[in-house]
Amino acid sequence: MIRGIHAMFYSSEPEALRAFLRDKLELPFTDIGEGWLIFDVPEADMGCHPAASADGAPSGTHDVSFYCDDVRATVAELRSRGVEFLDEITDRGFGLVTRFKMPGEVIVLLYQPLYPKRMGSRPKASPRKKASPRKKTTAPRRKAARKKAASARKQPKRRGR
Repeated sequence: MIRGIHAMFYSSEPEALRAFLRDKLELPFTDIGEGWLIFDVPEADMGCHPAASADGAPSGTHDVSFYCDDVRATVAELRSRGVEFLDEITDRGFGLVTRFKMPGEVIVLLYQPLYPKRMGSRPKASPRKKASPRKKTTAPRRKAARKKAASARKQPKRRGR
């Protein structure tokens, strides 16, 4: 099953863009070698918007935005790290929005959602199942109990005489 989204930015300055994401946005990353950094983002959401020929994006277009809990505080912090913002913060209905520039002429949206967000990325436990309290046992006892149960399952059933 799908566990997440892998997003990519294409840039004429990929090394500078990687450094920007690492140093300015402070995204956690894995260095997979030869300067290639894969960034982990803490959570994601995805929307499907209608294509618009006049003032919107054409069909088949992809878009990546960043969101935060407090756009004003985030803008102030990023500005202190040298990030260049292109607009003032505006209310666009879905969120408080601004845009900033990254290396290679990459422009992204930063917004504070005004819609409810599901917290955490792990699905909640099914309400049908109730967790049973665990017995407090030591690890060797649990291991012995599992071994005994497995052995009992392997024994052939005896038939009555």
